[in-house]
Amino acid sequence: MSNSTTPTARTFSSDNAAGASPEIVEAVVRAAAGQAPPYGSDDVTAGVRRRLSEIFERDVDLLVVSTGSAANALSLAALTPPWGSVLCHRDSHINNDECGAPEFYTAGAKLVGLGGDDAKIDADELRAAVRHKAGDVHSVEPSVVSLTQATETGAVYSVEEVRALGAVTEEAGLRLHMDGARFAGAVAALGTAPAELTWRAGVDLLSFGATKNGTMTAEAIVVFDRSLTAELSFRAKRAGQLASKTRFHAAQLDAYLTDGLWLRNATHANAMAARLQDGLKAIPGVGLLGTAEANILFCRLPHHVTEALLAEGYVFYHDRWEPGVVRFVASFATTPQDIDGLLDAVRRHAA
Repeated sequence: MSNSTTPTARTFSSDNAAGASPEIVEAVVRAAAGQAPPYGSDDVTAGVRRRLSEIFERDVDLLVVSTGSAANALSLAALTPPWGSVLCHRDSHINNDECGAPEFYTAGAKLVGLGGDDAKIDADELRAAVRHKAGDVHSVEPSVVSLTQATETGAVYSVEEVRALGAVTEEAGLRLHMDGARFAGAVAALGTAPAELTWRAGVDLLSFGATKNGTMTAEAIVVFDRSLTAELSFRAKRAGQLASKTRFHAAQLDAYLTDGLWLRNATHANAMAARLQDGLKAIPGVGLLGTAEANILFCRLPHHVTEALLAEGYVFYHDRWEPGVVRFVASFATTPQDIDGLLDAVRRHAA
């Protein structure tokens, strides 16, 4: 799909294609000076935990990891026995794009895919699933629910939706995990307090994404139920996710959270997706699929338009879901000029 010579301005395949915010690069350079205690016992890591506690309006624990896959898999492993099941949307990232990492780290727990529009779990399906064969030794035991915020289609769970699913989860005695690879985009889209979308709605663990939104190699597990911290710490070490020089990951997160950079970046990415959506609406032959609430947009393009864009060097996913369907993703680094250039190209070839 993409290669090192593809112009950044024409890459809309993923927000992972973007670089890093200058503030984050500068923070890593500062962290390289002098010495600091290893394995997360440094002052920078402690400072990130304090910042997150302020942002989430309660005392939280923090595990710094290097990938979102690690954050998700380790979180689910701490919430699910090997004979358990993880209830998630069938289109979720953990179900389709983690190469079996959740199953591996949970020592065999089963992922059970549920339906729902816009890749959001349907509440009625969840009510049935949390009780399905519960207590039956011939089946896996429903153990944890995992929500993706924002979803794989760019939709956002409202506070009310998270609370409703959290209530079903709590009533059934299950735990609640949130895959927040694009959590900043959801917070920016809703304009609500992070606490309302997480622990106040019943979330036990949050995979707090950052690499899609400006960091280089830093993700985090935010622990609301602190009784899980000790087990998570051992699991992270055993999985090779306890970096000896954790301060370099922590420095990225510290800069990411300073002066609202994480929300500024996400707000910009969302705005660029909205700009693209508004432009595509006016082009005959283009069919939008859903609404871009965060930074992901799906649409239908005529085959000849897709082929022409690819020939011009545009990079995006196409025909992966079904013929004619393409996905465009904006990032914190996407400029209005990038969006307008793409729109001009679509108009030319659609005419």
